Amino acid sequence: MGNNFFFKLILVVIITVSSVTITYGQTNEQKSLEAKREKLQKEILDINRLLFAEKKEKGNVLDQMEALDKKISVRQQLIRVTNQQSNLLNRKINANIRSISKLNKELKEVKDAYASMIQKSYQNKSQQSRLLFLLSSTNFYQAFKRLQYMQQYTEYRKEQGLQIAAKTEELALLNKDLNEERKVKEVLIAQNRKAKNKLFGEIKAQKELLSSIRKNESKYTSVINKKKKEARKIDKQIENLIRKAIVASNKKIGKKAKSSSAKFILTPEATTVANNFSANKGKLIWPVEKGIKSQGFGIYKDAVYPGIKHQSNGVIIATDEGAKARSIFEGEVIAILAVPGGNKGVQIKHGNFISTYYNLSELYVKKGDKVTAKQELGTIYTNRSNGQTRLKFYLYQDTARLNPEEWVYQL
Repeated sequence: MGNNFFFKLILVVIITVSSVTITYGQTNEQKSLEAKREKLQKEILDINRLLFAEKKEKGNVLDQMEALDKKISVRQQLIRVTNQQSNLLNRKINANIRSISKLNKELKEVKDAYASMIQKSYQNKSQQSRLLFLLSSTNFYQAFKRLQYMQQYTEYRKEQGLQIAAKTEELALLNKDLNEERKVKEVLIAQNRKAKNKLFGEIKAQKELLSSIRKNESKYTSVINKKKKEARKIDKQIENLIRKAIVASNKKIGKKAKSSSAKFILTPEATTVANNFSANKGKLIWPVEKGIKSQGFGIYKDAVYPGIKHQSNGVIIATDEGAKARSIFEGEVIAILAVPGGNKGVQIKHGNFISTYYNLSELYVKKGDKVTAKQELGTIYTNRSNGQTRLKFYLYQDTARLNPEEWVYQL
């Protein structure tokens, strides 16, 4: 009986450890999904706060369309993540139902066996019966074995009683978990239903906006062309200033650089800064303390006419009114941008990497200043017509454009 008992004990331990491992894995997955869901919910709040800063009538249709596009995309991600959470809970609930069913069956079997054993024990419960059982032995060895059997029988009864108590407690915990999981699932379903209703409302608003835009295509085209012209003007000035900075820097250390494809010739100190900057790829701080990316890097489709393509040489980050642009890394101010009819900007050299911060209303630094990471460079301009505060951020290595999304942490 001893060997059998230890075998059962080891089996129970193995099953328990496996169950804990599976539950732990599910818990980690659930935590990861919940973190994603919370991040998306915060992003939607930021979009509402930063991209819909004022009443819609005050903003131009292009801004409204881009903001709706962004919010719909994030809302769809939120619904997908919530569905994943719900599906995970479904699997967990079903597993718990199966465990409860199995445990109920095992508990019934143990209880039945225990009841049968108690009944037989009751029939032979008297001290006299046990004494006669011992005295009726034919020899001392048999009497010893019978006494040993009676002791083992008593221990087995205790074991069965403990097993019933343990299984009853386990069953109660499983039922409690099941009820909690069902409550969480109901909350997720309700939140997803609410999110879907909001999504339908946003899609409807987008369709209405599309309809109004297409009735006045010439006005929309005029807005697009104006934005493209402004972007080209800024891009051209940024790249011209970088080339001038390369020529000036190389001339300072006695080297010539006249070609448009010229690169910075680095001193040992500048090489160290460049290497440190490169080593931090994907980990660089945001150029604002708080905000959301409202426009990414590269070619993207027009929100109204998908056949029209746009080029973005940097990223646009929406932030709060009064927010400050800050340096993403240590470096030196090599140029101040001042686009005629536009706002101000700052270029910072980090070895042979250049970060540019444009759309500032006020500057805190000047050309030649040494700056540190997180140092404030200026106040970001707030557009009074739509209430939006946007920083245009660019990144270059010499004259080559870089995608800031690949360099700045989770941009």
